Amino acid sequence: MKLKSPKWWLYHLLVGGFAILMLYPVIWLLMSSFKPSDTIFVTAKSLIPDNWIWTNYAEGWKGIGGNSFGVFIRNTAIIVVITLIGQVISSSLIAFGFARLNFKGRGFWFALMMVTLMLPGEVVMVPQYIVFSKLDWLNSIKPLTVPAYFGTPFFIFLLVQFIRTIPRELDEAAIIDGCGTFKIFSKIILPLITPSLATVAIFSFYWTWDALLGPVLYLNSPSKYTVSMALNMFLSNETVSNWGAMFAMSIVTLIPVFLIFFIFQRYVVEGISTSGLKG
Repeated sequence: MKLKSPKWWLYHLLVGGFAILMLYPVIWLLMSSFKPSDTIFVTAKSLIPDNWIWTNYAEGWKGIGGNSFGVFIRNTAIIVVITLIGQVISSSLIAFGFARLNFKGRGFWFALMMVTLMLPGEVVMVPQYIVFSKLDWLNSIKPLTVPAYFGTPFFIFLLVQFIRTIPRELDEAAIIDGCGTFKIFSKIILPLITPSLATVAIFSFYWTWDALLGPVLYLNSPSKYTVSMALNMFLSNETVSNWGAMFAMSIVTLIPVFLIFFIFQRYVVEGISTSGLKG
């Protein structure tokens, strides 16, 4: 067998060291989920628990306010699925319009959309809350899901750049065959931008699953809380915080995130790095 060069060993040692450094907080979280709550920060320097406590997971799964943690996971999953579908459909349609259709003011509207990327979310938070309040949408998932069906600027920009790499000759050939605009989108463009759509779906899943500010603003009933809100409820300023249960449920909520990443990571790379059609 051919011996590896010193550069190969040095590269993998450095990458492995950085990987361990990046994963250490997750490892610490996992180990702390098996410690008693009153000793987690006392023995923070000791990674391995002295006594393994498995009841943190049982206590955490019981939930808070008469709702098990499974209820919070179900609520979050519903919001994630609805939002993901809306963002993928709306962003792809809008991106196709900007990339392929010629209409009056296209450049202006695209520039206006790009400007919204620079606006902090806090700028539109109060106007949005007033609008949703007048629509009587408070304490429902509508404010968290309906806006997804009107496009997301970052996803639109990502898809526009991808669609522009597809030769227009394909559109012209489809027009000669009698295809209309929507058929060109569904039969030609949509299959070719699958890696980019997968990237949009993955990012949508991550951002929606971890969201806290939106649910805190619009959801008032504990039975409608998301996992982020439920985790925050384990902490208390008046009584002793149940750190063990919170860390245990944090590990549970990380499982879908890791699964999605490891299963679909190649789509993220393809969707961002692809600059043209493969021959």
